[in-house]
Amino acid sequence: MANDRSQREDYTAPLRRLLLGVVLLCLLGIFLVWRIDSPRVERFRAQVVDKVVPSMDWAMVPVTATVNLIRDFQSYQRLSDQNRELRSELRQMRAWKEAALQLEQENARLLDLNNVRLDPRLTYVTGVVMADSGSPFRQSVLLNVGARDGIVDGWATMDGIGVVGRISGVGQNTSRVILLTDASSAIPATIQPSGQTALVAGDNTAAPAIDFLENRELVRPGDRVITSGDGGVFPAGLLIGQVAQDPGGRLRVRLSADYERLEFLRVLRHHGTAPITDPGSLVTPDGPVTINQRQEEAADG
Repeated sequence: MANDRSQREDYTAPLRRLLLGVVLLCLLGIFLVWRIDSPRVERFRAQVVDKVVPSMDWAMVPVTATVNLIRDFQSYQRLSDQNRELRSELRQMRAWKEAALQLEQENARLLDLNNVRLDPRLTYVTGVVMADSGSPFRQSVLLNVGARDGIVDGWATMDGIGVVGRISGVGQNTSRVILLTDASSAIPATIQPSGQTALVAGDNTAAPAIDFLENRELVRPGDRVITSGDGGVFPAGLLIGQVAQDPGGRLRVRLSADYERLEFLRVLRHHGTAPITDPGSLVTPDGPVTINQRQEEAADG
């Protein structure tokens, strides 16, 4: 057994040396081939690489997928941040849009007030609507003008188009306006073009009723309703609305004023018509008239 082991070692040692020498020669040859700068050698190297080096595409698939996943996640984060910023900007834009619409409506109301043509003898005070009554049994609003501004009970109020109501209650800094739709409101009116006189009476509905009409046959839906000025309550010629007919056949007034958007009201300074203090001699002579005086006046005539 000892002889076999010694013989095996005597054979393996030279083989190892020979194999090592062959490997070194191969490495040296590869090195030399790789270092030679020649087109022919270059083509040989390319062929060797194509044949020997295996394709690594399968190994790069998970790496490529991981890189793409990371890039997609980063892109999603950027999109999320941009979406958050855009939502914030959109909320700001909506707030600015709402403010712009409110200013536009306010400007339109003021322009409407300025475009209303009134009697040159009438002056006015513009007030801002502060609050309404909020009651189904009382239709009124509160203005920010009062006694300090010269407001007097009974004065008419208008929006940009038509009559809204009358002053009923004046404080130092505020005043209350009873609307035409209130049950306690009754305004003398004239219906055009027929010239019929009537009374526009509120009944807590959006369209006040037309009462005490002289001849209904002369009135048609769509006719204009204006203030008559009777009794010195309101100035004459102010627009109230148009005649309409409800399902029950009763005539009502479709108001021209926009009661849904009462923001500014114009209070008309109207002190009524001047009372007649002296009826004149033709109506009531100073002394009793006798028959002789009448005959003398007839003879003189």
